[in-house]
Amino acid sequence: MRVYNFSPGPAVLPQEVLEQARQEMLDWHGTGMSVMEMSHRGKAFIAIADQAEADLRELLSIPKNYKVLFLQGGAFGQFAAVPMNLSQPGSVVDYVNTGAWGKKAISEAKPYAKVNVAADAGEPYTSIPLLSNWQVSDNAAYLHYTPNETIGGVEFHFVPELKSGTPLVADMSSTILSRPIDVAKFGLIYGGAQKNIGPAGLTLVIVREDLLGHARPGTPSFMDYTAMAKEGSMLNTPPTFAWYLAGLVFQWLKRQGGLKAIGEINRRKAELLYSAIDTSSFYKNPVAHDARSWMNIPFTLARAELDKTFIAEAKDAGLVTLEGHRSVGGMRASIYNAMPLAGVEALVSFMKEFERKHA
Repeated sequence: MRVYNFSPGPAVLPQEVLEQARQEMLDWHGTGMSVMEMSHRGKAFIAIADQAEADLRELLSIPKNYKVLFLQGGAFGQFAAVPMNLSQPGSVVDYVNTGAWGKKAISEAKPYAKVNVAADAGEPYTSIPLLSNWQVSDNAAYLHYTPNETIGGVEFHFVPELKSGTPLVADMSSTILSRPIDVAKFGLIYGGAQKNIGPAGLTLVIVREDLLGHARPGTPSFMDYTAMAKEGSMLNTPPTFAWYLAGLVFQWLKRQGGLKAIGEINRRKAELLYSAIDTSSFYKNPVAHDARSWMNIPFTLARAELDKTFIAEAKDAGLVTLEGHRSVGGMRASIYNAMPLAGVEALVSFMKEFERKHA
């Protein structure tokens, strides 16, 4: 029996996609072999790769002057790749820290550039710093921020406008494809696949062409955006099966009506769960209302000693992976694109019954 999986990542995938992959597992379109067995340079896989990029470009309305790269190494790899490609030794780079992943990005950038923390929300990271208070550099090579913090459940509901023209870099691992975005506002967008894109092992990079060609000396070729773009993301063997599955997810999103339609569903899911929390004296969400994530919703119980009971009873009800991150505690429901509204409705119903029994 399929459960409702609220994991923050690797996360739930659309059942339609999994069923299609199962049907095509042994024989992709009459080739007599699995996608996992294909040469990445063969015509069959090239067709898969080209279609995936075309569908992604359509979904996000990616302008022609942006390259789309299908890479490896996760978002963590991009923490180093971004300063390697967009800054030179000694350059100033601006970062905004709104939680655990912003903090990691800052740490990984420090060996490569002079990091200026333009804004820091501060512990316990439950809000977004006022844009008017950001201390941005006049000569920064770029400004990096994390639109959604999966651990703390803090999300930007605006795109920072930078008067200086500094390229804006965003780690969109947990929000990309969850609603429409204006790609043209960014110099570079990256994200690990294991939340809204597909299975773990694939990393997307969307980079404006004028930012290519500036990798510092010593940048490994597989981390050099220009080298990877020149080779169609196939300088080395790419994660072919993850790329194929991502392509199936893109097609599934198109069948749902695209990002505007999926965004409306995601808004409804988040509002339903937040309403259940806010109208209860038993549950609490710590995040400022104007910074609440649509994708990752942490909450605590009135009595922490009930946490294990909540997890156990939720599992019995078919609701799994609700444990909060070890650094935060409590619960966390990640409700990415593939989590149906029915899953959130089931969670809310369970929460109300659990409160009735244990309050």
